[in-house]
Amino acid sequence: MGQGHMSQDSIGKEGAPWLRISLMSVAVYLALMLLLGWFWSDEPEPFDVSVNAAEQSVSVVGGSTTTATLIGVVETLLTKRGGYISNDIAPPGIWLDNLPNWEYGAIIQVRDFSKAMREAFSRSQSQSAEDTDLALAESRFNFDHNSWALPASESEYREGVGYLRGYLKRLADEDEYNAQFYARADNLRYWLGTLETRLGSLSQRLSASVGQRRINTDLSGDVAGKQSTVTPNEVEVKTPWLEIDDVFYEARGSTWAMIQLLKAIAVDFDQVLEKKNAKTSLQQIIRELEATQEAVYSPMILNGSGFGFLANHSLVMASYISRANAALINMRELLEQG
Repeated sequence: MGQGHMSQDSIGKEGAPWLRISLMSVAVYLALMLLLGWFWSDEPEPFDVSVNAAEQSVSVVGGSTTTATLIGVVETLLTKRGGYISNDIAPPGIWLDNLPNWEYGAIIQVRDFSKAMREAFSRSQSQSAEDTDLALAESRFNFDHNSWALPASESEYREGVGYLRGYLKRLADEDEYNAQFYARADNLRYWLGTLETRLGSLSQRLSASVGQRRINTDLSGDVAGKQSTVTPNEVEVKTPWLEIDDVFYEARGSTWAMIQLLKAIAVDFDQVLEKKNAKTSLQQIIRELEATQEAVYSPMILNGSGFGFLANHSLVMASYISRANAALINMRELLEQG
């Protein structure tokens, strides 16, 4: 009996150090992953679109700044701290929530802008042929942003950047006449129209953080208009509590990309904006959007009521976006005038 007790005690004593080492190893690993996740969660800084264009293109011509900026936005997504993490399946990327939503917002702008380049900026008229490189680039950017293998999202987006580089190279080559960029008011209005709907959607989704009863205005302005199914005259719209920070950071990423692209537009469409007296409007849009990029000092996105004790970060973001959208509507009207 005594010998049996002694053998069990000795086994317990021998096993205890290994258990402590295992627990300490797990604790150290988790601490390192948390620190790395915090380091990766830092949002990337904006870049100078003119400097970026000079670095990307041998010769800066009309459209070079805009194309190089689109390349720069995608490359920022792929090369920032931690790289592209939306499709990560291992720690710490899989634990992160805010930055993947930031990336998604930026990707949406890349998709919209690449579509505008293919359908408007690179074509002289509706019957002209689309640029092959831009068509291939757009299809790559529309690939699933969460795919981690066969193929991974990063590989598809890098291919898209490669096609954009091909277009940029032909754009600056005087011997290659099949690549063009047409800086016209109607082409710019095409993309700004898409931007207007994106800003409007973001503003509504951000405002829904506190819950709203909205009157159905889907068919306003058209007495003969119809819709597929009947909807109530008033609807209750409220973002689920767990999705509030998702919408907030998606808006942050989307507006970050918008700022870069609008600054590039200011360069390539300089004469058009000067003629239409729309430069001030564009500067105002950029200024309002830049306010959305101010540092968030709170450790979490607060969701207080509109005039409550706590702040509501979503409503503040919605305010800046709504003001930018109002300036954008005015700018589109200026571009439409002769």
